[in-house]
Formats: sequence, C-alpha cells, structure tokens
Amino acid sequence: MRFGVRKADLLASLVVFLVALPLCVGVAVASGVPAELGLVTGIVGGLVAGVLPGSSLQVSGPAAGLTVLVYEAVRAYGLEVLGVLVFAAGVVQLGLGALRLGRWFRAVSAAVVQGMLAGIGIVLAAGQVYAMGDMSVPADALGAVRGLASLPGDADPVAFGIGGATVVVLLLWRRWAWGSRLVPGPLVAVALAAGVTWAFDLDVRRVEVQGLLAAVRVPEAADFGRLTEVGVIGTVVAFALVASAQSLFGAAAVDRLHRGARTDYDRELLAQGVGNAVCGVLGALPMTAVIVRSAANVEAGARTKASRVLHGVWLLVFVAVVPGVLGVVPVAALAGLLVHAGCRLVPVREVGVLWRGHRGEVVVLAVTAGAIAVAGLFEGVVVGLALAVGKTAWDVSRVRVEIGAGADGCVVVRVFGHATFLRLPGLLDALDALDVADRVDVVEARGGADAPAALPRGPAVRLELGGLRHVDHACAAALEGWAAARGHEVVGVRGQ
Repeated sequence: MRFGVRKADLLASLVVFLVALPLCVGVAVASGVPAELGLVTGIVGGLVAGVLPGSSLQVSGPAAGLTVLVYEAVRAYGLEVLGVLVFAAGVVQLGLGALRLGRWFRAVSAAVVQGMLAGIGIVLAAGQVYAMGDMSVPADALGAVRGLASLPGDADPVAFGIGGATVVVLLLWRRWAWGSRLVPGPLVAVALAAGVTWAFDLDVRRVEVQGLLAAVRVPEAADFGRLTEVGVIGTVVAFALVASAQSLFGAAAVDRLHRGARTDYDRELLAQGVGNAVCGVLGALPMTAVIVRSAANVEAGARTKASRVLHGVWLLVFVAVVPGVLGVVPVAALAGLLVHAGCRLVPVREVGVLWRGHRGEVVVLAVTAGAIAVAGLFEGVVVGLALAVGKTAWDVSRVRVEIGAGADGCVVVRVFGHATFLRLPGLLDALDALDVADRVDVVEARGGADAPAALPRGPAVRLELGGLRHVDHACAAALEGWAAARGHEVVGVRGQ
C-alpha cells in the first residue's frame, strides 16, 4: 500500500513537472527577466514551499497572474531590485500569517478576485499578442489595445504563425481526453513549436539562455535602501496581497477537487512567505500557488506533498543537465502559451452564472477588470474593493417607514431597519410627503420608493426611531433636523 502511494506521487510529480516547465519559462520571458529565474522560482516552490505545512496538494511557482506587475516593477526599478521586492513581499506574507490573517482573505468579495484575475488576463493577453509577432510590447495597456488594429501589418508573419499555431494546439489538445491525460498540452504545444523552429531553422526570436548561476543575483545591501521609496513600498504590498490572495483562493479551489486534508490558510500563507523570501534572496520571480499545476497534481492522482516536492527536483535536474534545450524554444510559442493562459483568467462562465442571480456582482467584476486594464493592478483592486463595500452597504441598508395615528391624536411615524446616508434621500422623501398627505397608510422606503400619500394635514408628528438597528450620523442629523424644522417630536435615536 505504501508503495502504491509513493508510485502515485512519483507519477503525479512528473506530470506537474511537464506542466510547470513551459509555464515557468514563459512567465519569466513575459516578465522581462531571464528564463532561468522562472525555473528558480519553480524549484523553490517545490523544494521549499512544498515541504512546509498548509495545503498538501497545492503546487507553487511563478504565476501568470503576477506577470504584468513584475514586468512593470522591473521596468521601473531595474532587475537588480526585483530580489528586494520579492524578499520584502515574503516578509509581509510571514507577518500576515503570524497574525493569523490568512483566513480573512476568504472575506474578500469573489467578484473582486475574479475581476482582478480577469483584468490581469486581459492585460497579459493583449501584451503577449505583440510578443507572438516578435514585436515590443507597448508601455501601457491602453496603447496595447489601440495597437491591435495595426498588428497584422507590423508583426513578423513567421513568428506570429508559430504563436497562433501554439494557441490552436492548446485548444485542440484539451479536446483529446486520452492525450491530455498522458502529456500536458503546454508541453506538447511548446515542444512542437521548438521542433519546427529547429528543423526548418526559422528566423525567429528564441529564448536566451544564460545558465542558472549567471541568472541568479543575490541582492546587495545597497539595494535594500530602495525600500524607503513610496513606489517601492506600494509594489511590495501589491506583490504580497496579490500573491496571497491568489494562493489562498487557489487553495480553496484545490480543496474542492479532492477529499484529503483541508488547507490551513494561516500555515499556507506562512509557507508562501518563506518561499518568497528565499526567491528574493536568489533574485528570482515572486512565487504563488498556481491552480493549473495544482489541478494537474490532483488529477494525476497525487496523495501527499511528496509529488510537489519531487516536481521541484525534476526542475532542478533539468536546469542542471539540459539547460541548452531552452535556446531552441521560440519566444512566440511562449507568448502564445501566455495568451491562452490570460484568456483563461477571464471568468466567462462565472459571469453568466452571476448575471442570472447577482447582477450587481457582475458590475463589480467588470469595473475591477476595466480599472486594472486602464489604471493598473493596485489601483484597479482598490476601486473594486471600494465598489464591493459600497454595494454591500447599499444592500444591507434597508429602511421601512410605518405611519399611523397615536392615542393622543398625533401622527406616529415609526422607522425600522438600517438607516445610512445611502438611503437618506428616499427616507426624507417619505417624511416630506407627510406635509401633503391625505390619509393614513403604511409604506416602505427603499431608495427611490414612492412617497406615501398619508394622514390629514396639520396634526403634530411624533418620529419614533427606536426600531432602527443602526443609524449613522448623517441620517440621525437629517432626521432630527427635519423634525426640529417642523416642531415635531423625535423619540429613541439608537445605533449611533
């Protein structure tokens, strides 16, 4: 029995290695760093994060979701500062894990997370389309989108054909159930592209190989001085939060794929922090748990964390024994691989499901994705979170107004629910209608609800607010002001 488990993990590790190899290289090239650095991060994800507790079957390495952010950071601060950024992000993750904040990432709106991934996917795909044609990627996302119209005339047709063929192979290979279980699609697509490029000696840009030791750069003490810059601090926070969110949401998804031990979110966050700290010391890419590799690990029959550790061993062996193979791989093929990965980050099916039951969530998702594409990752996530909080506040702030006659002949107005500034206009409309009312009625004020036609004109009004579970300062001040202006009585202001 023990041998069977070990055999299952061994076979699963080989599958994960074959999936991870082209993705590690592709993410590194798209991030503007040497290809070997992507493999270093994959090795650390297996040999370091893989042995730590947290999630038993989740596999870590460089992820397409951080490609855009890394590319911008390298362009702004230089490759020599990348290790400092990644190391500091790992320290932030360690702090979050030590404070047991891992579970709180599950409280983030799913629409914001899906919008974040969709925005990253759109930017990634739009940029890598240029790399498919051996062209330089425009500096900003809007420029990339605008330049798509002129792309066919400017792109290298041979390189673009290789990149397009890579995408086609990825799409078709998934439809062949037996083949996709035997050999991962990304490996097949990149291997075919490399084989054709080598056999016909095509004049296209290929991956530049430096060697592992030449690519690794340990940060110097002077590099850590950059952590005093506001922009650098913002990038570190963005690295830490995005990597943590992607890892922990990925863990939740992986838990749904198997019946084994559930993820300890705080320990998983600590494991990711240790892994990123090590990646930073080596000057490599940031690490995050990757759903593609993790799903492949589960589907291949992995039983324990041994499979993800072994996949790191196979990556290390590959880099040590046959690194020159990377020099045959065309960049266009890796770009096609990432165009496909970027498109898969856009949750088309989830949008359809949300639209049928929660259209407000679709708005949050779309605005988050659009803001990321226009303004940037950090700004887009902030916009999405603010919109999600505003939507939640609107949904929970329900106010009901009941109007009746009191025993002393006065008009009694009772207000129930949660009175916030978001519902204040409708609430005041309902109260103002008392000045022109003709009969007693019961109404519910919901934002733009119809004002009541209630009560005879003239009698005194007693405004009873004891039924409010919460009333914010804006509402309390407005209600007291309304009553004072008309000489009415206010009873029971609560929840302030």
